[in-house]
Amino acid sequence: MQMAMENGLDLVEVSPNQDPPVCRLLDYGKFKYNLSKRDKKNKSKTTQTQREVRLRPGTSKHDVELKIKKVRSLLDDGSKVRVAVMLRGREAAHPDFAMKVLRSVAEGVKDMAKLDKRPSNEGRTLSLVVSPAFPIGTMKNKDKENKE
Repeated sequence: MQMAMENGLDLVEVSPNQDPPVCRLLDYGKFKYNLSKRDKKNKSKTTQTQREVRLRPGTSKHDVELKIKKVRSLLDDGSKVRVAVMLRGREAAHPDFAMKVLRSVAEGVKDMAKLDKRPSNEGRTLSLVVSPAFPIGTMKNKDKENKE
């Protein structure tokens, strides 16, 4: 305590749960500032947005494959993706066609995504939500390794 007063520092208990408790001599204001700065930095890394990809039941096989590619890139960027199949007119009488499209998208991204929300009917829209199963950017690196 006397050493802290002589140097103009504070005696701060860093780990109170240890036996014996760990204390450090430091400038408490600077310590708090660095903690808040570190927390802000960590918080900015963990932001996750939800993006949406829309389809229709009559979407051709090739176009669905392109949408799957888009979903994969969004997942690799760290976003949750809501895949929605919109039904219009008579299409609403046959939701099984929309479910088939959703299943093909889910099958196309199953290696890099986990299903957050199973396919559900929301009015004239059937949708599912997938989120990345791996940390951001790791799938791009894996794709490069597979090509080489």
